[in-house]
Amino acid sequence: MPAPPERTEVTAAPPRIAIVDDDAFQREVMRQLLFNLGHDAVEDWPSGAFALQRLAQIDSARMLLIIDLEMPGMDGVELMRGLAQRRYAGAIALISVVGGRVLESAVRLAREHGFNVVGHARKPASLPMLRAVVQAWSESATAAPQRPRRSYGVAELRRALVQDELILEYQPQVALSDGRFAAVEALVRWQHPFDGVVGPGDFVEDIEAHGLIDELTDRVLALALAQAACWREQVGLTPRIAVNMSMDNLYRLDFPDRLRAALAAHRLGPATLLLELTESRLMSHRAASMDILTRLRLHHVQLAIDDFGTGHSSLAQLRDLPFDELKIDRSFVHGSTHSTTQRAIVAASIEMAHLLGMRTVAEGVEDEADWLAVRAAGCDVAQGWFIARPMSGAALPAWCAEREQWLRDADPYVVDFDEFAGSSGSTPQGVPIH
Repeated sequence: MPAPPERTEVTAAPPRIAIVDDDAFQREVMRQLLFNLGHDAVEDWPSGAFALQRLAQIDSARMLLIIDLEMPGMDGVELMRGLAQRRYAGAIALISVVGGRVLESAVRLAREHGFNVVGHARKPASLPMLRAVVQAWSESATAAPQRPRRSYGVAELRRALVQDELILEYQPQVALSDGRFAAVEALVRWQHPFDGVVGPGDFVEDIEAHGLIDELTDRVLALALAQAACWREQVGLTPRIAVNMSMDNLYRLDFPDRLRAALAAHRLGPATLLLELTESRLMSHRAASMDILTRLRLHHVQLAIDDFGTGHSSLAQLRDLPFDELKIDRSFVHGSTHSTTQRAIVAASIEMAHLLGMRTVAEGVEDEADWLAVRAAGCDVAQGWFIARPMSGAALPAWCAEREQWLRDADPYVVDFDEFAGSSGSTPQGVPIH
């Protein structure tokens, strides 16, 4: 009987770095800098065409390409197009002598292609820049892969709405002037019996597609108001609660009356609630929506325009609808310290909102740099993981109490509020400041 064939162990290709640049001197400088960082097997490719040819011969899943944007023949943008067509799955860092908005646009284009962009900088490359790129590449390689979003059918969604599978988490917002607790945003989660906790990005699109957005809104409002009443009765906590709504689904003219009845049933005033309105597509019931929103303001329910500057949210909405608050989207806030364009958009949005008598909230404040940037720009309120992650309704009172105690213990005459923006005591939902 012949011996069984030997098993061949299949191992993943080792991580590798390639520099794509037409300038031989620049390639050599970067090779030497990467060698100083411990990478001695770096390839240098003189053109985009050579890069595509070489990538066709190797496993590039664990690769980092450092791409110069300005190259003769095939520039960096054309190279990225070719990489997208070939479904390149590795990481990318972009460098160029051009900076500012051109480089930032190239980065956004790379992300639109679905690439893992681990850094970008103006040439010449420096050791700190390459160290940051390699570190970001290493961290992204160990991150858990994102699972593809699956679609949910109408029967599953209806079950979630009627069988108490939906829950709310609450993310605190704090005043940038003194770090004090200002409000919470209610964020819906689905406790799926098989998939675990499902975030709104994975099921709200299906809810809208199946015409169930009104039922979802009613359920979220009921949960949020019940929680507000519970906080008031148990611990005397009465924060403003922001609840997301779809502007496109505001067409039931009795909505303001039903909302007032729900507030009254829980013995809550209209100031308890703020409705965040996001227009993901063009408003299909414009007159009815304007009717409803104007009546809500007449009855002192506050309104916020969410994700301002994205989708269909625009200056026309600010002109036509009586908003109290403007929420600056995280895509403008996070990383604005390193982007002249983002900083300009944030500053202009804040100035315009203040001229209109509106409060401003910066979403996506994820680190100290974001906090300092929006505070310097004059923003009123901040929200993001730097301050606190979303938490259960039961956990919020303890988070607030510990934060207030920390603020009381600080000397108001010498403390810099920037230094404890993210402090939350020992609660796991907060991110302590350095």
